[in-house]
Amino acid sequence: MSWNLQKEIKEILATEIGTQIFAPGRRTPVAFLYPNTYHLGMSNLGLHILYQILNRDGWACERVFLPDEKNREEYAKTKTALFSMETQRPLADFPYICATLSFEMDYLNFLIQLQMGHIKLLSEERGEKDSFVIIGGPCATFNPEPLADFADFVVIGEGEETLPKLLRLLEQLRMEKKTRREKLLAAAQLPGVYVPQFYAPHYDETGSVIVMERMETVPEIISRQWVKNLDAYPHTSAIVSPYTEFANMFIVEVARGCGRHCRFCMAGYCFRRPRNRNLDLLLQDIRQRPEQTAKVGLMGAAVSDYPEMKKLTTTLAEEQVPFSCASLRADSLDLPLVQALAGSGQRTMTVAPEAGSVRMRAAINKGITEEHIYQAMEYAARAGMPNIKLYFMIGLPGEADDDIDEMIELVHRVRSRMDELGHKGDLILSVNAFIPKPFTPYQWSPLEDIKVLKRRVKMLQNGFKKDRRIRLLTESLKETVLQAVLARGNRQIGNVLAWAAENRTGLKEAFQFHQIQTEEMACREIRTEAILPWDHLDMGVTKAYLLKEMENSQKGRFTPGCFEGCKRCGICK
Repeated sequence: MSWNLQKEIKEILATEIGTQIFAPGRRTPVAFLYPNTYHLGMSNLGLHILYQILNRDGWACERVFLPDEKNREEYAKTKTALFSMETQRPLADFPYICATLSFEMDYLNFLIQLQMGHIKLLSEERGEKDSFVIIGGPCATFNPEPLADFADFVVIGEGEETLPKLLRLLEQLRMEKKTRREKLLAAAQLPGVYVPQFYAPHYDETGSVIVMERMETVPEIISRQWVKNLDAYPHTSAIVSPYTEFANMFIVEVARGCGRHCRFCMAGYCFRRPRNRNLDLLLQDIRQRPEQTAKVGLMGAAVSDYPEMKKLTTTLAEEQVPFSCASLRADSLDLPLVQALAGSGQRTMTVAPEAGSVRMRAAINKGITEEHIYQAMEYAARAGMPNIKLYFMIGLPGEADDDIDEMIELVHRVRSRMDELGHKGDLILSVNAFIPKPFTPYQWSPLEDIKVLKRRVKMLQNGFKKDRRIRLLTESLKETVLQAVLARGNRQIGNVLAWAAENRTGLKEAFQFHQIQTEEMACREIRTEAILPWDHLDMGVTKAYLLKEMENSQKGRFTPGCFEGCKRCGICK
């Protein structure tokens, strides 16, 4: 093992608060992979929650991150196998390797981690003495097929209950000296556990799935699992570190799920229905946080929709606890909340209209009006926040150039209102291309033609170039195409990922080698009667509901949010 690598990890460990390290042999070790760097991975609340659950249940959970470029060279030079943070144990020494997939562009990183840890990439090639590889997270839940050949098990849905059940079953079968195949078959019977080896997709000449064949002894449909009682599980940072995106922040999940029914949003369908945590428990954990935490971060799909938000933030302000919030909606803000945020050091009011025209906001069921934006700006001005940030998407289904013109006009009106209100800072626009995602009403829709997207980006650049106080931020359209391909890809995409990992190339080069036209694949419209790569999974939302919402989008009809007793989408049937 490289002394330099070990020294660096030990220096990071010395700065952490809350790390749990168990002596070798005391507990069964479980590796938890995050397929990106420590800086990003330690900002993922899901990792913190499962780290606490596994350690609480008697396992020794150890984190494994993707080394940065400098350290990857050190690994290669010294021929060191990838090892864990806690005990610097080589990855291949763990009987169970868990990974969470939150972003499509991390798929390749995940395979590189397995390679660096000397783990066979293909699940079918692993033998009796090899580790089991378990994947989960939002991307693995919605469409695990691009990674199906590499995973022994996929946890479909929220993992708080399913992952411990799966690990306990595998340990029990190990004690009974069952074969690897017997373990796989037994685990396939657990609700929410998908074992890809027992399912075989067949394709037509175009590469589209025509049937998903399976073994008779495994379920035809795998149902997403979700936690009914969030308060039974941890909901805060397990470890506080200065080397993360949210340095020394104590992250707290106040609620999970969103019932707003925005038609583009995978998270809104992945984590439906909305569930709120108990206020007293939240405050108890916040009060017991490590002294070194600089700030509390309130997290959730729609934090400002939390019913006890006013009481929570008022209490934090009274107790002089600095805090910040994620995912605030402009239509659920009030002045005391914004003042409390400003008092905690927040200098930017963030609003997500998502679309620039009234027509397109109706199409996506966003429910944000121009007046909501102005009201949020007024609160920000009165609280002393100088900057405004707006999130938009382009290329939404049904969008036209006129909608971009309306976006430009809206932004200029916002800038003028900023001047009237006395905002001295910047107006920041974050504009990304819409990417169709599985299990949303837009899962059949194409990615907008790249030439059209480029033209619309140019329209925006020209529309704002005369005002230097408007900053336009956009993502790479090349990466957008790759994300779209991976999001709706089938198992054949796994061949491309494996080739890229083995040859240490980028995805673009790997698709070119396999003669796959990524733009053509990303921009295709899928027939609504076609078999989808993820049709053997059940998120609870019926296909009939998704089709109805697609029709509502085309007609600009509003869909009310979740309410008690509602049975529309199928989740609460």
